[in-house]
Amino acid sequence: METTEGFTEATRPDGETWELRLYIAGQTPRSMTALANLRKYCEEHLQGRYRLEVIDLLQHPQLAEGDQILAIPTLVRKVPQPIRKIIGDLSNEERILVGLDLRPVSGKIAR
Repeated sequence: METTEGFTEATRPDGETWELRLYIAGQTPRSMTALANLRKYCEEHLQGRYRLEVIDLLQHPQLAEGDQILAIPTLVRKVPQPIRKIIGDLSNEERILVGLDLRPVSGKIAR
């Protein structure tokens, strides 16, 4: 399963589209939960401003090396810089939003 989704025509005011990459290994329950959670967060907080690439390491194991993937599922935020990584099924929304720098610890939306 290698897909790209999101909307590239609508970007942040500074012209930057968020680039996210989710590494999974097959369609395990944990991988599918991570993907569903990520899609939900993207639509709620980045609607029209993201591109999501899903990489199945069972089909493309060589791609793990580029982002130094050691565990799965792993979410990598490529853009905006700096690169950030989050490991797990992405079920803790607050942790994910803070980890992606979408929301500071205080609870306000950052971007």
